[in-house]
Amino acid sequence: MLNDIGWPEALIILAIVLIVFGAGKLPEIGGALGKSIREFRKAKDGLDEDVEGQSKNSGSAIQKIEGSQTKAQESSRL
Repeated sequence: MLNDIGWPEALIILAIVLIVFGAGKLPEIGGALGKSIREFRKAKDGLDEDVEGQSKNSGSAIQKIEGSQTKAQESSRL
């Protein structure tokens, strides 16, 4: 959706924002927007790390279960 916005459209949006909020508020709005984006990325990265950690833990748990099943099968054969 945002990939379709070109320079003319961006300039029109900027002009509307200038009219509505004024030039004095733009640095505050930009700072708040930047801070929000940084926090969102930080939360996303933390979630990605949690998912990776859980997948590694579940993989080792599956290996332990498979290993115990193999040992049980071997002992039942004896």
